[in-house]
Amino acid sequence: MSSPRVVVLDYGSGNVHSAVKALEKVGATVELTADRRAVAEADGLFVPGVGAFDAVMRALETVRGGDLIDKRLAGGRAVLGVCVGMQVLFGRGVERGVDTEGLGEWPGTVDELRADVLPHMGWNTLTPPNESRLFAGIADERFYFVHSNAAQTWELEVQHPLPAPLVTWADHGGEFIAAVENGPLAATQFHPEKSGDAGLQLLSNWLRTL
Repeated sequence: MSSPRVVVLDYGSGNVHSAVKALEKVGATVELTADRRAVAEADGLFVPGVGAFDAVMRALETVRGGDLIDKRLAGGRAVLGVCVGMQVLFGRGVERGVDTEGLGEWPGTVDELRADVLPHMGWNTLTPPNESRLFAGIADERFYFVHSNAAQTWELEVQHPLPAPLVTWADHGGEFIAAVENGPLAATQFHPEKSGDAGLQLLSNWLRTL
């Protein structure tokens, strides 16, 4: 069986090489590119993101990242967003007074965590749904976070017979969304590529869904 082909979307985000190495370690054939054909034809698209919501959105626009993601999802093709690559999937982000329109795959606002200590940096536990495929076998593990903002409410209403998305929560000064599994679109607020064996298992679990 051939290894799944994954594109890590190259739009200028920092620290992408650790993601490439982690995906290769769990058996993917990985290409770092924004080439439209490569993105369209890959088995999975990994969308990284570090820094400010507004800066990531502007950088994504330079490669028409929103359009690339939309086209994949319209064809039922898997996308995994990580950290700010997850945040921009929501409707808008408010960071240090800057209000920025997101990609709008999910309704809702990403804003500052209500915690005494920011950023939320380090290892934390999660509460995934029992049906989660991303967290199969690792529901009790800890994952590595580094962020000050997150989506803190889930607003998408799904009408029967469509399946409801699986939302995983974590806590830092209050609950926030740590991961979402929504058909071909999945995302994590934490960094699986920095989360040791548990993060590698999550990436392996994602590859099995491709």
